[in-house]
Amino acid sequence: MPLDRRRATTLAGGAALALIATKVATSPQGRFARLGGWSIAGPTAAGWATDFLNAAYFRRAPGLREVDDLRLAFAILTTRWHRLGGRPLNALDVVPFHRAFGVDRFVDGSSSGRGTLDRNQLLAGAERLHGDWFTEAYHDLDRRGWGIVFETPAEKRGYRPELRLASAKVGTLTPPVALGKDQHWHTYAPVEIPDASAALALLTEPSRWPDAASEIGRFTPLRSGPLQGNTMEIEVVGHPTRRTPVFLRAYVTATRVVTDPGDLDDYVAELNDGLARYGKDEPPAVPDGATPHAAIDLTTHEGHFLGSARNRLVCYSHGGRSYLRAAGTWDPLRWDLAQLYDRVGYVAQHAIWGEGPPEESMLHQIRFVTAAESEA
Repeated sequence: MPLDRRRATTLAGGAALALIATKVATSPQGRFARLGGWSIAGPTAAGWATDFLNAAYFRRAPGLREVDDLRLAFAILTTRWHRLGGRPLNALDVVPFHRAFGVDRFVDGSSSGRGTLDRNQLLAGAERLHGDWFTEAYHDLDRRGWGIVFETPAEKRGYRPELRLASAKVGTLTPPVALGKDQHWHTYAPVEIPDASAALALLTEPSRWPDAASEIGRFTPLRSGPLQGNTMEIEVVGHPTRRTPVFLRAYVTATRVVTDPGDLDDYVAELNDGLARYGKDEPPAVPDGATPHAAIDLTTHEGHFLGSARNRLVCYSHGGRSYLRAAGTWDPLRWDLAQLYDRVGYVAQHAIWGEGPPEESMLHQIRFVTAAESEA
């Protein structure tokens, strides 16, 4: 899809999302409609928190945007949530944010455009809000995790991500149950990565998934322990207009993580066979002659916008290069989810798994983040 048309579809899809959510709220599918917003922010905080993200990223001119600035802005908000004991942000929390960022944003226009915040202003404001330790800690992996910046490594070690479950709405697992021939099977374009081991180190450490958040999608783990069995909260961004992001959330669990070479061979053979038999002209997820390194199954929970689904991430090397690739299977969609998917889900899903601009793709962000860390 041409970029201009894809952008227009994204904007129209954001408006459609709001319309569909309103209809669903009064239907038996009401659970889906309740998965709007963020688990760390209550309804009274939605306006000012969104406005803060606008200033840090969405309101800035496209040529001045950096996805890591958006990740930084999210980290500032999530760190505030953590330092308040895990209670959802509310309307009153705008006051300390205004004290920390208001002058830079609304009075001093010498560094960034009026109403926006550049990276230096974000870091300076974060130090006023949280403490002068914030900037150094943000760049220290021993003090950053789960999208939170911790004052000390000990504070990070003591954190329990289950705290976020108190405000989440995690339903039951909903893997695909339809016959293979009745499911949707799709393989996304592979994304080349500089170092497979670095990408796998990030992916297999759940606390690091927010480090690879893209412009339109962010995964935050909700449980302690390894990746397998960990549940992720996904925050997906839609855009009724360029400056008005709308947030939806959903949940997936990493139900299977495969790294054993023998098990990987069986896994790839089964996946490629399913794509060949049931996909519509779908290429294999892992090409012939490639060496698979790992595979991760992400299974949806009730309320997910793809219904009963499973997405698979595979990492492999082929022809002297390494790649990440996603392949998904999902049951036929309910009417409400089918409308949402057709109007906005298709574009967002393909973008986040690598078939859109790099700033929208989680796989591209893994590439950029691991490359930057290897150069540091």
